[in-house]
Amino acid sequence: MTYKAMIPENTSTTVDFQSWFIPIDMLNMICSVIAIILALVFLLVLILDKLYHSVAMILVVNSCLAEFIFGFYLFAITIFTFRNDLKQIYFYDVFCLLMGYIGYVAVAIQNYSYLLQAIYRYILIVYPSRLFYQSVKFQTFLIALIWICCIIYPIPLVFTSQIKYLVNDQICQIPLQLSFLTIFCAFYFYLFPILSIVLIYVKMVRYVHEMSKHVTPVNRLFHAQRELRMIRRVVSLIFILVTLGFPYAIFVFMSFFNRTPKYQFRIAFTFINLSLVFVLIALLGITEPLKTSLMKRINGRPTNVVQTFT
Repeated sequence: MTYKAMIPENTSTTVDFQSWFIPIDMLNMICSVIAIILALVFLLVLILDKLYHSVAMILVVNSCLAEFIFGFYLFAITIFTFRNDLKQIYFYDVFCLLMGYIGYVAVAIQNYSYLLQAIYRYILIVYPSRLFYQSVKFQTFLIALIWICCIIYPIPLVFTSQIKYLVNDQICQIPLQLSFLTIFCAFYFYLFPILSIVLIYVKMVRYVHEMSKHVTPVNRLFHAQRELRMIRRVVSLIFILVTLGFPYAIFVFMSFFNRTPKYQFRIAFTFINLSLVFVLIALLGITEPLKTSLMKRINGRPTNVVQTFT
């Protein structure tokens, strides 16, 4: 069946209501709620057990906070979509535009938070004597700088009305098309941080390999190998983001040739919601102090956690 869309531009269109809209909305809602709960639990454990004293754990707290904000965005926009689909109405308001802005901020902070973890591990291996770059002060400065940059970059998108209501997808996003804006956003919040993490990992593998060839103190080589294992875990986490974010990347590429499917964002955001849950589970798995502290709380034992991160 077709229904008339109510949109502010006073133009009309028709929208095909599909039977799979509501089940997908409910799946997205469940995934976003699980993600919010996991991120909130991780943050509470990190704060209550005072695991944030080391630089590495501060970076983990930053990632958990980013995931919490991203989960909140996904939940809010899913509620908006679900309400409109359920009532079969088609219109947007300021809330939808605001959520579109928050979405671009949240996904950028998420990806750059993992880049900061990779950079920190790289500094520990390649520049172990440069203590300032390993300090809480410098790493906190990097976190603040990333947040400021991620908050600022989508502002022009709002004031120039680049974020639009896409009636078929019931979402406010930048329409996918061959344009400088599409390429810039995809590069800024997705390609650059992820490719940078992979590049850092490759450079660290080569560096550790060269260290093993030369006469190197055993403790330094062991330390370098340990940090390499840590960044390998971050790369595996990024692999989840890349795999489940692949449909979105494919749709961006297809948009250059005007061949995107009709409900591109509905499809892409379903995978994004799933990825957030898997990423948080993976984050728990690679963060030993967090996992140990959480298990002790579940088992009802004392939560004095030995810090294993620098």
